[in-house]
Amino acid sequence: MDRLQDIFRAIDADGFKESTLLMIDNYINDIENGRTNFPRFTQQEHAGLCKAGAALIGASVVASYARGSFTAGGDAESREGSPANWEIDERQEQLIEQWAKVTGRWFANSDSILEKNFGSLIAQGAEAKVYYREGDPTVAKERASIYSTTGKALDAIVLHNYLFPETAMNVFGFTRDSDGLLRIILTQPYVRCLRLATKEEIDRLVLEKGFRDNWSGQGVNYISERIALEDMHPANVFIDEVSGHAICIDCIVKFV
Repeated sequence: MDRLQDIFRAIDADGFKESTLLMIDNYINDIENGRTNFPRFTQQEHAGLCKAGAALIGASVVASYARGSFTAGGDAESREGSPANWEIDERQEQLIEQWAKVTGRWFANSDSILEKNFGSLIAQGAEAKVYYREGDPTVAKERASIYSTTGKALDAIVLHNYLFPETAMNVFGFTRDSDGLLRIILTQPYVRCLRLATKEEIDRLVLEKGFRDNWSGQGVNYISERIALEDMHPANVFIDEVSGHAICIDCIVKFV
C-alpha cells in the first residue's frame, strides 16, 4: 500500500508527468511479474488482474487515486459524508482519460481502428460493440460500464478473468462513444457456440466455483462469500463447440 500512496502523492503534486508515469509503469510491471500485489484482490484473483493487462492495471491505479482524492466532508449529498457514486465515477473517468491520452491508450477514432485490425462490427447493444474477422481467435469489444463507478467496471473484468479464464478479457485502451460515454476497449477469445446453456448447466458451472443460486432456484443470480454474479442467463453462457463445456462470455460480477 505504501507504493500506491507514493504514486497518489506524485499524482497530487505533478499530475501525469514523466516521473509519475514511470512510477505507475514500474508498479504495473511488478504486479505482472508477481513481485507485488494490488490491494483488495486475493492472490487467486491476481491471476485475473494480470490477464486483464497493463492498461487495466494502470487504470485501476488511477481509479483508486480518484476515489481516494475526495475528502469525507466534501459531499453534501451523502448523509454519511462520503462522495456519491456519480461523483466518484465522474472523477475516475476524467483522470483515466487524462492518463490514457498521455500513455497512448486513448483511441479517439476507435471504430475505424477496430474495424481495420479486428474486422467488421458484428453485434451492438447497450453494453458492448463487438468486432470480429472470420477465422481470428479473438473478438474486440468496446465495453460500456453498467456499474455505479468506472473502478467497479474495472474490478468486474478482473473478477471475470479469475472466474472464467477461458474467456479472459484483455484491456488495451479507452474511448468515448458518440454519446460521450466512456468505453473500455478489450479483446476476448472467440467462442464458437454449439448452443445456449441450460439453467441446469449454468448451475453446475457456478456451483463448481463455490456459488449458490441467490433467487431460490428461479433466477440468474448467484452468490458466494465474496463475489456476486448476475445476469447469468443462457445468452451469456454458451456450450462451446470445441470442448462441449459451458462457458461464460459475459455477466455482471462484483464484490458482495
